[in-house]
Amino acid sequence: MRKLNVLLTLCFAILFTSTVRSQTNTGVNNAELNGNYAFTFNGFSGNLATSSVYGALGRFTADGAGNLTNGELDTNGVGGRVAAQPFTGTYSIGADNRGVMNWNIGGGSATLAFAMMGNGNAQFIKFDASGGSGTIGSGTMEKSDTTAYSTAKITGDYAFGAAGFDNVNNRAAIEGRFTSNGTGTLSSAAGDVNAYGAPYSMNFTAANYAVSDTTTGRGTMQCAFTFGGTPDTLNFVFYVVNSGKLFVMESDAVSNTTPLLNGIVVQQQIPAGGFSNASLNGNMVIYLTGLSTCTNLPNVPKAGAGLLTANGGGAFSLTYDENYCRAPNGFSNAAGTYSVAGNGRTSITLGGFSLVAYLANLNQIFLFVSDNNVLFGFGEPQATDSFSNSALNGTYAGYATNPAAFGVTVFSGEFSADGATPTGNMTGTEDIDAPTGPVSGQAFKATYSVTPSPTNGRGTMTVSSGTGGNAVIYMISPSKFVALSLNDPNPAILDFEISSAPAPVSLSSLSLNPTSVTGGNSSTGTVTLSGAAPSGGAQIALSSSNTSVATVPSSVTVPAGATSASFMVSTSVVAVSSTVTISASYAGTTASASLTVTPAPTLSSLTLNPTTVVGGVQSSTGTVTLSGPAPSGGAQVALFSSNSAVASVPSSVTIAAGATSATFTVSTSAVTASTTVTISASYNGATRSASVTVTPVAPVLSSLLLNPTSVTGGNSSTGTVTLSGAVPSGGAQITLSSSNTAVGRVPSSVTIAAGATSASFTVSTSAVAASTTVTISAIYGGATKTASLTVTPAPPPPPTLSTLSLNPTSVVGGLEFSTGTVTLTGAAPAGGAQITLSSSNGAASVPFSVIVPAGASSAEFTVNTSIVLLSTSSNISATYNGTTRTATLAILL
Repeated sequence: MRKLNVLLTLCFAILFTSTVRSQTNTGVNNAELNGNYAFTFNGFSGNLATSSVYGALGRFTADGAGNLTNGELDTNGVGGRVAAQPFTGTYSIGADNRGVMNWNIGGGSATLAFAMMGNGNAQFIKFDASGGSGTIGSGTMEKSDTTAYSTAKITGDYAFGAAGFDNVNNRAAIEGRFTSNGTGTLSSAAGDVNAYGAPYSMNFTAANYAVSDTTTGRGTMQCAFTFGGTPDTLNFVFYVVNSGKLFVMESDAVSNTTPLLNGIVVQQQIPAGGFSNASLNGNMVIYLTGLSTCTNLPNVPKAGAGLLTANGGGAFSLTYDENYCRAPNGFSNAAGTYSVAGNGRTSITLGGFSLVAYLANLNQIFLFVSDNNVLFGFGEPQATDSFSNSALNGTYAGYATNPAAFGVTVFSGEFSADGATPTGNMTGTEDIDAPTGPVSGQAFKATYSVTPSPTNGRGTMTVSSGTGGNAVIYMISPSKFVALSLNDPNPAILDFEISSAPAPVSLSSLSLNPTSVTGGNSSTGTVTLSGAAPSGGAQIALSSSNTSVATVPSSVTVPAGATSASFMVSTSVVAVSSTVTISASYAGTTASASLTVTPAPTLSSLTLNPTTVVGGVQSSTGTVTLSGPAPSGGAQVALFSSNSAVASVPSSVTIAAGATSATFTVSTSAVTASTTVTISASYNGATRSASVTVTPVAPVLSSLLLNPTSVTGGNSSTGTVTLSGAVPSGGAQITLSSSNTAVGRVPSSVTIAAGATSASFTVSTSAVAASTTVTISAIYGGATKTASLTVTPAPPPPPTLSTLSLNPTSVVGGLEFSTGTVTLTGAAPAGGAQITLSSSNGAASVPFSVIVPAGASSAEFTVNTSIVLLSTSSNISATYNGTTRTATLAILL
């Protein structure tokens, strides 16, 4: 007993009686702390030179009049572990909502300073520091639900996170998730650990739990796993806050291989179909604490906070501030990527850093950085406000969270912000602990500025009196913000939550969208409050009247400052339509809505468009339609073709979940004759069919030829039209036309007989005075071909023989000759005009012919004579083109 008392006195008693007890607490607000509470605490014992990790958790009952009963406390640290130690005590809460609590523990005593929040929870500090040594730390007290003090109440999906230190202050963190069956078995466990700067996956081999004391809500949990190929087991003690939240602390002895991990387990709200990248969408405030080794400075606390904006598709931007190695650091709008698994595990990459997170709900995470600093913390969804100074307005309880070293200055207090613009003012009173000793009732004064742009809800705070120095602010909601001192040599995340009692809110409505779904699909439920949810959020209990048809999570939380939250209603496949009542309860009010779950749809139709296509050239589009929306996962419809060599289809087509139809392509091949193919679709026992006719490729007009291409007007030419292939049954009618029907005329059309590829037609022409070109056109199947025909004038008639003359007409035979001249009626044609000559008397001789040169109209020839005994005469004749002319030559003795 003496050893126990020494441990408790050394490790948990706050021995600053002369300071904390100097608060002017009159107990006027004792009623604010009323009912059953669970608490958790993180801290260090020792001094600035040597210190070690220390943790505690437990529960008590406050009567609202200043008395504590049914207290129970578990502690752990390098000095050893104490389990389920009972205690009683008293408390007093002053007008400013700051309180003092005294515990009587096994003959010893302990004193806490705390600040009340508006939801009846409290933030507290514990310390015995004096002269540079003692115990420092902080924690929270939260109202607990005694109806959840049983193994059976811990059921469903949970996410967890915890961090701490080993016996020489090496830092470690774990996070993950599991599913509880309500009988003590934890399944589907997954987790990650950052073991002193080395990240590993935790491969669970066994996990179990039990609420061992149903009067206090105390329980134990054991997890067996391997990491990096090394088997390990962690044992935890926990206290139930409610069925959706546990305070947990490792109960194993602290050593150089076993850190003291302290954290929480919360209900994991998994959407229908599991988490996805869409589960991170919008703004989320993150805040983390770690421990760094700096140049000549080991074990320096590191803290950071920022606004992460995710796009729901795997990309995000981050604006971040940190106090690293006792200097401010930060960046704006840094781009990163993330990938969310169905169980909520999220891999995050930002620059050269890797982070691991586990989703507890949409935009709500446990988070650690996989580096030597072992930064660990949380992400909370930022309310959809445009934050400015006016949002930071009211009375807040604040404290320094999760100190990472003995040198951290911890505090708790009550603070009032006026929301003034452009500079807000915050005043208050805080209780402070530092290694040099505690300070109670310290006046606090600061100015602040919060802007919506470029980073929504980021602000600055300058402290002129009290702790904090120059700090950066990130607003989570009007009722909660976190702050980070940029010039504190031992920083921590500072948590501020609204403490003035909010107006009571009740459950206003429950709606479902859609109100009718096909079994296997989901509906979205939305609960709406009559006003903004209080600090810490509003947990709405959910239930289904028929869980075999429709299931809901056990609860959904409306975030602090928000008025509504959504949840998924998952359904099962049904044979007949069923109506299920979904109910939500909060603060004594119940709202209900009905959901109709219908059977899976059947295949109602199959259509093809078009129903006639050219084989190998065209395809048809098939559409399958269901009688109702496709179930979750979609509807796979099987497809068949009666002649896949002519028309082929894919083996199946999937109608997306929630849709009623889908399309597919019917591909075709070339055919020589029209072929009808039957396409069939089958789903859920029903088959539908439709027919498509595949036709041969229609020939096209390939040419138009004219022969000859030039004719004399009045003559004709022959035109020939030719197709690219044989004409189908019925023949092909080719439309004909002429550009000048006065000169060249064609029939209106010509028909190519079935099976043939060409046909001829006559181009008739008229006489022309001048050469004229006429364009002949042929049209078929949208194609036009043309050819040109030149029509020339008729040539003039050939000339005839006009005259024949002799000079002289009388000559002495044998001594003289005569010259004959033939004259045409016109110019001789090309090649000349050959005139035939003859003589009737041998005494006068002429050449056989004479030629009139082309273009000339006359020519001469010689008539030679012979000696005669008697004077005589000879008839000289010339003949050309059917005309004869004669002249007489006298031949004298």
